[in-house]
Amino acid sequence: MTLSTPHLLGIKDLTKEDIQLILSTASQFKEVLQRPVKKVPSLRDITIVNLFFENSTRTRMSFELAEKRLSADVLNFSATASSVKKGETLLDTVNNILSMKVDMVVMRHSASGAPHFLAKHINAAIINAGDGINEHPTQALLDAFSMKEKLGRIQGLKVAIIGDVMHSRVALSNIYLLKKMGAEVMVAGPPTLIPKYLQQALDVRVEYSVNKALQWCDVANVLRIQLERQSQPLFSSLREYNLAYGISRKLLENLDKEIVIMHPGPINRGVELDSDVADGPSSIILNQVENGVAVRMAVLYLLSGTQS
Repeated sequence: MTLSTPHLLGIKDLTKEDIQLILSTASQFKEVLQRPVKKVPSLRDITIVNLFFENSTRTRMSFELAEKRLSADVLNFSATASSVKKGETLLDTVNNILSMKVDMVVMRHSASGAPHFLAKHINAAIINAGDGINEHPTQALLDAFSMKEKLGRIQGLKVAIIGDVMHSRVALSNIYLLKKMGAEVMVAGPPTLIPKYLQQALDVRVEYSVNKALQWCDVANVLRIQLERQSQPLFSSLREYNLAYGISRKLLENLDKEIVIMHPGPINRGVELDSDVADGPSSIILNQVENGVAVRMAVLYLLSGTQS
């Protein structure tokens, strides 16, 4: 089986069947990652460039490890040490790289829509590793994989996305995926960090009380406060945010049920999550990191065209 699209630009472009195929393929690759020899020859002779115009640690390392586990040839590109600093355009940069016979491009960019622009102009499979405040599709896929692994299903789950929804590409990709897979979705946080259109446009619940959101949900996916993307102050202080919207162990202990805590990272400890929650028994944050490699292996493999 193959995906219905030649690229992974966003969850919005995937069908439910695409998502199911990626998750089932990721399950097979996770089994591979448990073996003593974790490498398979699936992408031998495939060359992949990691084209990162934004700083990244987890996503870049996860993609690079996934590529190497599949035996691909890997080229890493950093905009801070390239001719982009000399004024070279995005298209010229990529065309120069493709002239080296690159088959796939994993791209992270601060401009929303940058991977979509590339997909229209170059002949290579494009994987969006995060574009502006638009989407981060592989994060949503690994989040879904982790939920399913922990709870056995996605359909019917109540998932609260809590925090800086306004500036989060993770939130948008998660909403698209969860709705397609039959989950109920709520966004929660300060009114200044939740877009006004969200409830009507995407059919999600909106809640401004974190306690009520936690009482409602089965899974809380907690987002980082993204100060670097805020052009003006949207809450009084990080301390005030933690007191009003941060998740503490005491808050979880006051619930009448157990819930699952997730976070895409990096965590602002003591702001959106207290350390004893991030490291506590309800957290599957490190499972998300582990599952990210298997999910990205699945995406790379399915888009490479080598499985036929």
